[in-house]
Amino acid sequence: MNAPYDGERERDAGERFPGQPGQQAAAPDPYLQDTYARDPYQRQDPTMQDPVGEALYDRTAHPPQPPAQPHAYGPPYAHQEPYRMPYADDAGTRYVGVDELVSHAPNDDGTPARPDEYAHLFRDEPAQTVTAEPEPPAVPVAGKSGGRAGGILKSSALMAAGTLVSRVTGFLRTLVMAAAIGVGTLNDGYQVANTLPTMIYILVGGGALNAVFIPQLVRAMKNDEDGGEAYANRLLTLVVVGLAAVTAVCVVAAPVFIRVMSPSMASDPVRFEVAVAFARYCIPTMFFMGVHVVLGQILNARGRFGAMMWTPVLNNIVIIATFGAFIWAFGSFTDTHVSSGTITPDGVRLLGLGTLLGLTVQALAMLPYLRDAGFRIRPRFDWRGHGLGHAAKLAKWTFFFVLANQVGMIVLTQFATAAGAAAEKAHHEGAGITGFNYALLLWQMPQAIITVSVMTAVLPRISRAAADGDAAAVRDDLSYGLRTSGVAIVPAAFAFLALGLPMATLLYSSSGSGALNIGYILMAFGLGLIPFSVQYIVLRGFYAYEDTRTPFYNTVIVAACNAVAAAVCYFVLPARWAVVGMAAGYGLAYAIGVGVAVKRLRTRLGGDLDGKRVVRTYARLFGACIPAAAGAGAVVYGVSHSLGHGAAASLLSLVLGATVLGGIFFIAAKRMRVEELTAMVGMVRGRLGR
Repeated sequence: MNAPYDGERERDAGERFPGQPGQQAAAPDPYLQDTYARDPYQRQDPTMQDPVGEALYDRTAHPPQPPAQPHAYGPPYAHQEPYRMPYADDAGTRYVGVDELVSHAPNDDGTPARPDEYAHLFRDEPAQTVTAEPEPPAVPVAGKSGGRAGGILKSSALMAAGTLVSRVTGFLRTLVMAAAIGVGTLNDGYQVANTLPTMIYILVGGGALNAVFIPQLVRAMKNDEDGGEAYANRLLTLVVVGLAAVTAVCVVAAPVFIRVMSPSMASDPVRFEVAVAFARYCIPTMFFMGVHVVLGQILNARGRFGAMMWTPVLNNIVIIATFGAFIWAFGSFTDTHVSSGTITPDGVRLLGLGTLLGLTVQALAMLPYLRDAGFRIRPRFDWRGHGLGHAAKLAKWTFFFVLANQVGMIVLTQFATAAGAAAEKAHHEGAGITGFNYALLLWQMPQAIITVSVMTAVLPRISRAAADGDAAAVRDDLSYGLRTSGVAIVPAAFAFLALGLPMATLLYSSSGSGALNIGYILMAFGLGLIPFSVQYIVLRGFYAYEDTRTPFYNTVIVAACNAVAAAVCYFVLPARWAVVGMAAGYGLAYAIGVGVAVKRLRTRLGGDLDGKRVVRTYARLFGACIPAAAGAGAVVYGVSHSLGHGAAASLLSLVLGATVLGGIFFIAAKRMRVEELTAMVGMVRGRLGR
């Protein structure tokens, strides 16, 4: 099996694996020395981050081993030790499980294993000279594979699991919303009001927290005597005070925001009044949103990635319960056909308070995780002279970055709400901003589960490599992220193109005819998922170098293309198809942005971004996906043409189409020798074979 990077850097340098006759041993890699001895970012037990992971972990099968040496940051855990875990060969192909990927296990016949090609992923410290310690005796466990994987693979798996559950409950939330208030203009008003706090929060500081302060937290944790606790408390205090003031002003200015977001909505007094009422309940959620993000980044900098991914599930549960209570009290949309003119003040109040309560619970749920990590919250108002000013200067360009992005989204929202209102007059619901947002949520799921999880765990390491001036290491991490995520992202993009219609008509069948329009929007999004994911990864490279100016310029290009595409679609296409065109333009804008960003990052890394290898991987994935999507699309067309678009027919279309798409893709990808797919299958089979 080919591991990430396939040892390419070692082969390019002329090194050879030890133990082969006639070859000289390579010079020791400074990043591989004492890999696990002193690692502040892996020191926590991943399963202790989350109650679900703790419950599922089998401690009887994997008992902790005694430490080999004292740990600089506290008592080490078993996952810090290398693990030894042979797997049997299967039909001549040796598939390797996750546990073995971070080990130097001997082969089944007792011969030495080849060097660990993943070891360079775990570099954290400069080269050290250490005295070898005697290894503790392994604890034999019959019938099970021993050991626990550490590092990025374990962290990414934990985050992916949390994100998956969060996204699934998020879909359930949208389903209940659609069942309660439909997908027409009333839901458009709620969507605009509920989007406002996110946009304002990202504009006033959220983008800076995500892109700038994570590297600063990592540096403070590594360099400060208190492990960065004082710096984190100063940052938390600053965010709480700042967001409280901004929130109070924005609640008063809610009518102004609604007029800016949707002039067509403001022109209708009834819709405007309901939207403003929703906004005044929703805007305070940005305070709790900011608190949640800061606490989550503090935990991330300490190697605890699970909490930030799992607590949004609580928010979704609260909102599901809120809209469920609305259905219980007032009836479902198919019975009431509730609209902005017929919804009662009590109904608006119920939905608004439930939305606010959800974010409140999500933020407060972070506190137990912080206590468990040993972090104590102490208000600190001594903001001067402690590095926050440097971070604020870096955040300047991030502010412009999110400003450009939000301007593009405001323009799109204005045109989408106007198109939705015009389409509803022609009895086409779901063709406005609600349909756009629901399709966008489903479309972003693969990127959120795969790409974001991997890059969140990789970002601290990329930042350290960039600070050390190791451009080759940054390149390898970015190449790994692009190729590994592409194995899931490219097939998912083609799946949305071929199966988007039955997906939407199955999920949103309770909303009536609007589900069909959501399906068309989802199909239009389809292939845009690929540049959307690629740009996310590429921009992490600039942030690692504390370069926030280049991402700003790149986002200006994307936002401008997005706004122009939205305007063209609104004025050229019929109202029902305007938002469908906007969805296609959304992906096209990111494709243009990727071209600009890759060129600039290649220059930053000395002209090398591992481009040939990345392009080769994506070309093979495209070659495998095109016939797979064509076959799946033919199946969907045949079933829907014969049986219609009801829930049962949609389920049948989706099952048959997904089977055809998955089968053809897997066979074609194996024949094309997509190495990253082989690696993924090997890891999955290794884990399932325990």
